[in-house]
Amino acid sequence: MSNFWTSLRGNHAADRERGSEGMENPGYCSGSFDGLHHPSDDDDDEMVDIAGATLDFSTTDDVPPLSSAVYEESNGTSRTAGMNGNGPSRLVDPLEDPLPGVGTYEDFNTIDWVREKSKDRDRHREITNKSRQSTVALLHSISDAFSGWLLMLLVGLMSGALAGGIDISAHWMTDVKGGLCLRGFWFNHEHCCWLSNETTFQERDRCPQWQSWAELITGKSEGPFAYIMNYLMYIFWALMFSFLAVILVRAFAPYACGSGIPEIKTILSGFIIRGYLGKWTLIIKTITLVLAVSSGLSLGKEGPLVHVACCCANILCHLFTKYRKNEAKRREVLSAAAAVGVSVAFGAPIGGVLFSLEEVSYYFPLKTLWRSFFAALVAAFTLRSINPFGNSRLVLFYVEFHTPWHLVELAPFILLGIFGGLWGALFIKANIAWCRLRKTTCLGRYPVIEVLVVAALTALLAYPNSYTRMSGSELISELFNDCSLLDSSQLCGYKQPANTSDTGVDNSLADRPAGPGLYTALWQLALALVFKMMITVITFGMKVPSGLFIPSMAVGAIAGRLLGVGMEQLAYYNHDSVIFKGWCSQGADCITPGLYAMVGAAACLGGVTRMTVSLVVIMFELTGGLEYIVPLMAATMTSKWVADAFGREGIYEAHIRLNGYPFLEPKEEFEHSSLAVDVMRPRRMDPALAVLTQEGMTVGEVESLVESTHFSGFPVVVSSESQRLVGFVLRRDLLISIDNARKRQDGIVSASQVVFTEHTPLLPPDAPPPLRLRCIMDLSPFTVTDHTPMDITVDIFRKLGLRQCLVTHNGRLLGIITKKDILKHMAQMANRDPDSILFN
Repeated sequence: MSNFWTSLRGNHAADRERGSEGMENPGYCSGSFDGLHHPSDDDDDEMVDIAGATLDFSTTDDVPPLSSAVYEESNGTSRTAGMNGNGPSRLVDPLEDPLPGVGTYEDFNTIDWVREKSKDRDRHREITNKSRQSTVALLHSISDAFSGWLLMLLVGLMSGALAGGIDISAHWMTDVKGGLCLRGFWFNHEHCCWLSNETTFQERDRCPQWQSWAELITGKSEGPFAYIMNYLMYIFWALMFSFLAVILVRAFAPYACGSGIPEIKTILSGFIIRGYLGKWTLIIKTITLVLAVSSGLSLGKEGPLVHVACCCANILCHLFTKYRKNEAKRREVLSAAAAVGVSVAFGAPIGGVLFSLEEVSYYFPLKTLWRSFFAALVAAFTLRSINPFGNSRLVLFYVEFHTPWHLVELAPFILLGIFGGLWGALFIKANIAWCRLRKTTCLGRYPVIEVLVVAALTALLAYPNSYTRMSGSELISELFNDCSLLDSSQLCGYKQPANTSDTGVDNSLADRPAGPGLYTALWQLALALVFKMMITVITFGMKVPSGLFIPSMAVGAIAGRLLGVGMEQLAYYNHDSVIFKGWCSQGADCITPGLYAMVGAAACLGGVTRMTVSLVVIMFELTGGLEYIVPLMAATMTSKWVADAFGREGIYEAHIRLNGYPFLEPKEEFEHSSLAVDVMRPRRMDPALAVLTQEGMTVGEVESLVESTHFSGFPVVVSSESQRLVGFVLRRDLLISIDNARKRQDGIVSASQVVFTEHTPLLPPDAPPPLRLRCIMDLSPFTVTDHTPMDITVDIFRKLGLRQCLVTHNGRLLGIITKKDILKHMAQMANRDPDSILFN
């Protein structure tokens, strides 16, 4: 059939030998996944580059779809027993006796959204019909309907409790680098000095109960020797924490590294990565996240908390059959868990729901929106009950600005948006280049050394500058702060007014000339800006848990504070100019530098992630600054437009493409005029299409076809001559059904016919009984004609979550289009080498 030039490439290989072949590569995390699996070039969902670590998938926490004992038995000695007639004699009809494992998926495979949704509808319809028959069935129906809300409640409680513990632990361990509390080593610096009566407004952070390491070791708190001692102890603890973090990740849970958001997006799109959301990943990520943040590395805990919340949700899904046995339903829960992660990270439940909807989720029905809102509410309430920030507030950076912004200030706000967009585009290109260098050179072979070197460099350069020495959250809180009469911060080092009546509203101060303390702070902030911009590039993507929210916000907050102080001084010295005259008189409180820091933080975070609506909501929930939404919106949209001018990918999409994840970006438009026949396989010179016929093939022929190919499924046609399409059969279902029949059904041998028709054909009297497999065949596979435009086909794949789509011409099968084919085609249209970015 030379007219049907095709081969069913692009489907996932059910190659069970990959476990023994792929355990030699010592690299891990986002460095290389090659050590886990060596797929053929024909794989659809081939191995992706996530964490090429030495992993034992036989003990994954995600409950593999088929137990290893059943699979090994069906693949091994049971086949011989069945052929010899020594197996059980009961005749098995797959139509009446569903087989364990049929309809499930292998690791690193893509789920069939349509089939999963259909299974759930059938299950729900069955429960509804039975509920009318008895009281017990009615109660079961009610409990089934309530199980989703109960699961959301448990996810919110567990995630909120873990987030509170992480916040408290990270705060304490960060302070340990500077000293210990004599009242009890478990108190952090702030709590230690709370009950002290010897603190002053000028030195509110100093109290006799808290002693630095120099005081504890040498008994001296001042002088060069004490400074050097504190410096060395700071570096020691930074190295100790970072070393423990990277060792724990490498030894116990390689999937615990990074932020996890690119992988979460890929999993929510339908890809299966067993173990990525398992209990070991949760335990190690929780511990190492505290260690990584406490080490002083330029990273945050907010992004990884999304991964932590999704791990909680995945583990709790195993308590409910409805979610344990349906991959599509489980992904609805994971979408809600992503909202919970942001809710507990920032204390922003509404922003978390919008973040999941805008940035992470692939399929987000209305029911998931309600449950996300409920779960985020429960998580926020749990976190508020724990009160990890010690300020009786849920928000991370509470601001109290007393001055309204003026229309003229939109210009500097937009300028901050431009800076945020430029920084975002520059950061993405620089970070991706560094990560690619890590993947392709010997740097990626020594992750422990890399983490220790970066940690040592960070501690060495950060300690002399007080603004880089403090944690990212403390720095942002300091930059958001509005100077008051009692504020002793160096950023409030203005020259005092001649008379005390020269004050602004409430406790705030009017605009006034900068003093020596403020000039010193500005120089330190400028150096901190350069340092943060450079060190964050090489830190994000290392083999420790690392988030990007706080470092990006810190860069923007520094730039915004510098611009805000500049505007404040400009208004003070030029209050009679055209720009300021009329709304900023002498002695008035006109400019709020903390507001500029807040706007700059949003602009830089938006430039890096390309978030818009969710970012603005997160920022006003994060700070409580509801009246400053318009400046936040202006800066965020400007940063997105500027960054999109250099490339439309955010940092998470860039890492998805770098690692070769099979992710079809829903935001990306297909702008080419190609047709389905241009993308489908096989091509003209390719081998013929590997198909099954609805009758006439023997078990031996089917097994030979399966063993000689690496495709994840096979089209079923009427005959080799007609090529009329009947259905589609998955490789995994086919193997399980044949092995089960050999084991449990008498007379099934290699000469037995495989039948996909509803009625068994007439066979010779001496022929062995046939094997009926119509029950495992998809009778309505999605098809397009050969002249269907590819933009329509891509939309079908995105909105229906298809694994593959068959191409026909006048009802005759021509070829197949898989998700990999679309991704390769889009890469070629963008002048990228497909083999260099897909499934490396």
